[in-house]
Amino acid sequence: MPGLVRAVARTAVVAGTATATANAVNRRQAQKNVNAYGAAQQQYYQEQAAPPPPVGVGAGPTPVMVVSAAPAAAETASMDDKLAQLERLAQLHAQGILTDEEFAQQKAVILGG
Repeated sequence: MPGLVRAVARTAVVAGTATATANAVNRRQAQKNVNAYGAAQQQYYQEQAAPPPPVGVGAGPTPVMVVSAAPAAAETASMDDKLAQLERLAQLHAQGILTDEEFAQQKAVILGG
């Protein structure tokens, strides 16, 4: 009988230790996920809110040059930028960093803007 009690006690200690270890690992991983989400969200908002570079008076192309520039090239560059943003957004969504609502909202901003 004492051997049975000792075996049960040992099993309880091992199971308790395993549970505590698993919980610690889960908490650590959850904290890493929270930090990664916060960093990705902060980076995204910084990229979106970055002001355009300052342009001095008399610098850059004249309005005539802008109008006469190939509009197809500008539209293609704009479309490429939008596609790159959408791909990055999809990656964040697939990684679970963005919720479905956040994904839909940001997608609408990219496509509408």
